Formats: sequence, C-alpha cells, structure tokens
Amino acid sequence: MTTWIRGMVRHRAPRLAATAGGIAIAVALIATLGVFLGNARATMTQRAIARVAVDWQVEVQPGADPAAVEAAVRAAPGLDAVLPVGYATSPALTSAAGGTTQSTGTARVLGLPDGYAAAFPGELRTLAGAGTGVLVAQQTAANLHAAPGSQITVQRPGLPDATVTVDGVVDLPAIDSLFQAVGAPAGAQPQAPPDNVLLLPAGRWHALFDPLAAARPDLVRTQLHSRTAHDLPPDPAQAYTTVTAAAHHLEADLAGAGLVGDNLGATLAAARADARYADLLFLFLGLPGAVVAALLTAAVTAAGAARRRREQALLRARGATARQVLRLAVAEAAVVGVAGAALGLAATARAVTAWSAGAAAAGLLVAVLTVVLPTWRDLSRTSVANARRPTGRDRRAPAWMRAGLDLLLLAGGAAIVLAASRGGYQLVLAPEGVPQISVDYWALAAPALLWAGGGLLAWRLAYLLLVPGRRLTARLLRPLAGTLAGTAAATLARGHRQAARTVVFIALAGAFAASTAVFAATYRHQAGVDAQLTNGADVTVTRPDGVAANAADGVPGVAAAEPMVHRFAYVGSDLQDMYGIDARTIGRHVTLQDSYFTGGTARQLLDRLAQSPDAVLVSAETVKDFQLSPGDTLKLRLPGAHGGAPVTVQFHYAGVVKEFPTAPTDSFLVANAGYLAQQTGDAPNTLLVTAAAGARPADVATRLQARLGPGTQVTDIDSARRIVGSSLSAVDLSTLANVELGFALALIAATAGLLLVLGFAERRRTFALATALGARPRQLAGLVWAEVAVVGVCGLLFGALLGAALSRMLAALLTGVFDPPPDRLTLPWPYLLAGLGLSVACLAAAGAATVVAGRRPALTVLRDL
Repeated sequence: MTTWIRGMVRHRAPRLAATAGGIAIAVALIATLGVFLGNARATMTQRAIARVAVDWQVEVQPGADPAAVEAAVRAAPGLDAVLPVGYATSPALTSAAGGTTQSTGTARVLGLPDGYAAAFPGELRTLAGAGTGVLVAQQTAANLHAAPGSQITVQRPGLPDATVTVDGVVDLPAIDSLFQAVGAPAGAQPQAPPDNVLLLPAGRWHALFDPLAAARPDLVRTQLHSRTAHDLPPDPAQAYTTVTAAAHHLEADLAGAGLVGDNLGATLAAARADARYADLLFLFLGLPGAVVAALLTAAVTAAGAARRRREQALLRARGATARQVLRLAVAEAAVVGVAGAALGLAATARAVTAWSAGAAAAGLLVAVLTVVLPTWRDLSRTSVANARRPTGRDRRAPAWMRAGLDLLLLAGGAAIVLAASRGGYQLVLAPEGVPQISVDYWALAAPALLWAGGGLLAWRLAYLLLVPGRRLTARLLRPLAGTLAGTAAATLARGHRQAARTVVFIALAGAFAASTAVFAATYRHQAGVDAQLTNGADVTVTRPDGVAANAADGVPGVAAAEPMVHRFAYVGSDLQDMYGIDARTIGRHVTLQDSYFTGGTARQLLDRLAQSPDAVLVSAETVKDFQLSPGDTLKLRLPGAHGGAPVTVQFHYAGVVKEFPTAPTDSFLVANAGYLAQQTGDAPNTLLVTAAAGARPADVATRLQARLGPGTQVTDIDSARRIVGSSLSAVDLSTLANVELGFALALIAATAGLLLVLGFAERRRTFALATALGARPRQLAGLVWAEVAVVGVCGLLFGALLGAALSRMLAALLTGVFDPPPDRLTLPWPYLLAGLGLSVACLAAAGAATVVAGRRPALTVLRDL
C-alpha cells in the first residue's frame, strides 16, 4: 500500500491535486457558510435587542399592592433595572399662548422616576429645553403651541385642574410599545398611540393623581419598566425561548398581581423567523456550490476512469484480490480526502467548532464517494479483456434522457415557483402566538429540481448537438478545424460523454456564479430600498407645527426637497396614517417602485391621483375590510388642525397602495396635499430631502438640524439602515456574497480549464496517432480549438440561461427576505463580465496547454502510455 501511494504521488500528482482541490473547495465553502450563519444569527439577536427600549413592562393589576409587585419583580433573576412608571388619563390639556387658548382631546400623563432616561435611553429623545422635569411630547407641543416655559393645565375628573410649567419637548421613538395594552392579544392592541402625552416627575405625578386613583382606579395604573441582563444565546430562536420562559416564570410568581408585556420577546419572535430565512439563504445559495464542487471532484476522478480500470485489471492479473484493490482505493481516498479537508479548513481558519468538523466529514465523504465507490462498482466487472475495450462507442441516448427525466424535473420546479408567485406559498411559518416556528422545507424542492433538471437538460442539448447533430457540428467547426471539421465532429461524438460532462459542469458553475451574484446584488439594492422607504428619503425633516417647502434651500449637499403632509384620519372607527403629497412632483425626488402599488405602475397611480383632487389611494386591507370598488365615495373623519374639532371630508377611492415613504406596514392613506389644505388647513409638516451626488446624508442631516433648530426631527438614511427593517435585512451580506462569488470564480476556473485538460490528457493517444499518420501541428490545434469552442460556448450559454432561471426563482421563493419585493432583478455587470472573462481565459489556457503538449513526438507519447 505504501508503494502504491508513493507511486500515485510521484506519477499522478496533478490528478490527485485536482481531486483534493475539489474537496478543498467544498470543505471551505461549507465551513465559511457555517461561520456566516453563526455570525448572522448573533448579529440578528444583538440588533433585535438594541431596538427594544424597555424589555418588560409589568403592569400592576387592579386590587394588587404596587409595592409588593415591585418587590417581586426586583427579586426576579436576570434584571438589571426596574423602575415604576405611573399612567393616568386626563380628559384634556389646555394652554394659553398669543392671546388664544388651545385644547387637546384625551391625554395620557406619565410619571417618570429619577434616572428613567438613563436607564432606558431609547424611550426619550430631547428636542428642546431640558431632558428632565415636566416634558411634553412633540405632537402635543405642536397641538398646544407649547414650548419650554409654557404653562399647561391638566384636567382631572372630579378634582381641580392642575397647572404645570414645561421644561422640555421630547420625542417618544417607542411610543407604540410604551402605550401598549399589556396582556391583550396582538390583534386587540390599540390601532394608534395617543396624540397627546405629558411626562411628569414621579413625585409631582403622585401628588396630582394619587387622589384620583382612589376615586377612579380605571384612570390610573402603574407599570414596572424592566431591563433584562441580555445574557442570551446568540441564536434568536433560543434567545426568544429563554426570554419568554423567564417572562412566564415571573407571571407565575406574581400569581395574577401583574402581567408582563414582553417587548423583548416580541422583537425576538420576529428575529427568529429572519434566522430561519438565513438558514434558507445558506441552503439556497451555499449548498449548490458545495454540491458542484463535490461533483467536480467526481468528474476529475471519472476523467481517469479508463486508466483506473486498466490499472485494476493489471493488478488483478498479477494476483491482487478484490479486497486488496479496494484497500488501495481507500488509501487513495484517505490521502485526497485528508489533504482536501486540511486545505479547505486552512483557508477558513476561523471555522472552528462543529462546522469545521462537519465540513471535514463532508470532504472525506466526497472522497469516499468519488474514489472508493467507483472502484467497488468496477471491481465486479473489471477484467483484462473489458478493461482494454475502448469506451465511448455506445452513442445511444441514456435511459433517463429517453424517459424525459430532465423535463419532468423542470416541470416540477416550475409548478412550485408558480405556486409561490401567486402568493400561496410561505417558506417560514410563524403563526401568531405559537412559540415555535417551522420551515416548509418542501420549498427546497424547487431549486433542487431546477438545478438537477437544468443540468440534465444541458446534457441532453449537448448530446443532441454532438451525436445526432454531428453534421451540423462539423459545419459550425469548419472555420476552426478546416478540412478536419468532420474529424473533429466525429471525435466529439465518440467522446460525447466526456464533452457533455464538461458542458454540464461549466453550465452549473456558471449558473451558481450568476445566480449568487444576481441575488446578492438584488439583496443589497433592496436593503437600500427598505431603508429609503422607512426613512422616506436620504434625509427626512419632520416638524409638527409645519415646515416651509423652502426650508432646505441653500443647505450644502441638498439636491431637492419634496414637502409632504403627515396626519391621521378615521376610516369608520379605524385610525390610519394619512399622507398628503403633490402627485405631479413626488416621483421626481422620491424613489417609488411599481411594487408599491396594485392595479398599475407607480406613474399610472400617481397620474390618477393628480387628475382628481379628491382622489385617495388606500391599502388593500382597507379595500377588503370596507368592500370598496374603484370610484366609491369614501368619507373620512380628520382631526382638525392643531387639535381642532374633527372634520368629515369626502374622497373617492382611486387605487391601492401597499408601500409608501415613511408609512407604516399596515393600513394608511395617500391623498393630494392641496385638497387636504383646502379642507382642513393642513400645511406640510415633512420634507423628503434628496442628497446631492457625493454628499453624505448624515452630514446633510446635521446641517439641516443646525438650521431648523431642536424642535425639528431630522433623520438620515444611513441611520435608518442600521436600526430599521427586518433583522435579516440588517445583516450585511457583502461578506457572504464576496466569499460565495470567490468560490464561484474558482469553480468556473476549475470546470472550464481542468476538465478540458483532463479530457485532452485521456486522448493523448488519439493525438499521437493522428500525428503519426501525418497530421500537421496546425491541424491538431484546430481539433483542440474546435472542442474548446463547442464545450465553452455550450457550457457558458446553458449556464447563463440556467443562472437567469435560478435568479428569478430565488427572488420568487425568498420573497420574505425582501421588504418590499423588488420590481426587477439587479444585474451586477462587472462581476458577470469578470466571470465570463475568467471562463474564456481558462478555456483558452486549457486549449493552449493541450496544443503545446500535442507537439511532443508521437512515439514518446505512445511509449509513455
């Protein structure tokens, strides 16, 4: 055995290196993807935690002792901070300014203890004045025309009114969770947070509302805001299980005295679904590359199948038993398997733990399947007689081709993709209220069927061109092979299996590279679109009391600014966000994709809105809930400007909008700003600012904030990209994409060059005989370049078609990754052209190396063989 291994290393080193290289690619790709998955899950968990202002809101139930509940919560393990917050409801707030009196509707008054802003920094953001004392929310300040130093009167049912002096104006970024109905089912949460909020120091709040609590306990309650230690597992699903179990344990200890509003668990619940999509990204994007690398290893081994059978027959003729021959094959598999696994893991030094062991095991398995299994299969039929029999004479179509297996696989994959495109297919299932999520792994059948069917179809087409289409091939090869075009076509027909195998591998490697590149580019583009959609523009300016359309004029880095009205409107009893726009100009300055609308393109729906002043675009949910038909009259109840009396305004339903800049993910309305101003007097309170080319949005936002003052909220797209969107879209795929694209280029190089070189090496005898019969070097070169052209053109063409189909399929099946889904795929032309150039270069190098090798004297080659 030692002699055999030493001889292989000495005389078959290039072939062993090629086999080990294929295993190394598969091992390195699997290990690298494992590292990405682990890091991605940890990043998702961290970002989900970072978006939560208050982890738990424990609400004291009626009749319970707040002090006892607080003591029980503080005794719970794993809590870093516990602070009591008082909640009270006031019928109205009033303020006198400029000789007029402004009044609000129902208001919520909170009592915050000392240190609250420091303990929960995501809950308050100071806009003007002090960050402590009596604070008024931004919208409330606009309704009351209040500023630091203003006096606000707080009404208390059955008690005298109280007057407080405003110390500061604040924004409440987490207002939805701050005023959630603790313990209510998800669908029973308030449809919108309160418009009017006043924040008081805890001592002042107790002085004002403790007397009210005795008489009207329904208007006063207490919550304990808590922050957990965040010592959680890196996987979002495990972190969710840990957090929810701890919340349930606390509720059990409280025995009905308190309910836990688990904000952290709710956020992790969404992150765990994103983690499953990350798993699917691994399977969809990474696994095909590993499979192609494994198949490449098998192809390298199969390229020497004839030689291997002759060697086995010679060993058997000299007395070796089948068991001894099989042990030699196991030794060869061990050598290439260990070498390939070591090389693959060395290329990914960070890949430790279970993933490195799994990748190494996969590499050894590939070695066994590609070296030992063919040897075992051939042993039963290997003899000196059949080993000397030439191969490749059987030109009949394989049985799978006659049965149409490739067409059946493609039809099955197309059926699954069609079902997904119709919206009836969900990959990740996370039912509301169910602690466990599931993945419909049947979805993997679609890409698996498309990969297998596409590869077999490429084989079929190559077979049809090389064997039944031999005469056509000869005519096509005449410019390269000249008078030997017929000979070149006959050679390709005789060795059609090797040629078709090379075509298939070039096609699969090209499809892997193209589909990965297109998906990664589309993902990056849509992550930017998601941030743009959430923030509204490069920079968004919001001021509750109104902002002038020319407020951004002259600010360095500002290219354009689009004014917009943001207010609320009642559709029946449903309070929804409403946006007033100039439908004629907004499309010039703000990104609006066709996928944001239903029933037409973005331009068509905006034109329809502009042509009718009282037109309104509504969400699909509203259309369904209220049974609307195009042209229906829609009467909306709009709260009056600055807290005035509600106004009923008549609109006409003109179309469906699914997404809109700064809009929430649920129901909202889009109307003409001019019509809103005519009916309610509303002025624009939002500016969507486009940054000039080369200007950083963050810098533009800083300049705008300095000009417009602390009472204005200014956000930029770079900040939005870091803190909004799904936790999956927040994960940067650039590292994964670069790694995968690098592996894809390596596979292209290996398949385009290596398989051709190995195929030519197996036909050295044919070239030597042709030389002995008088073929000139130019004619031999024509034979080589003819095969390079046929294999290269067919492989690259089939790879481009399969890559395009796979890219569209991935975009359709992974719709949950994109929010919103893309209008079209993003094509990374530099990478695609680089991959094409590398393929052509490798093909050319393989052909040139074969031409040089063919110049060796014929007798020398025949003697070596």
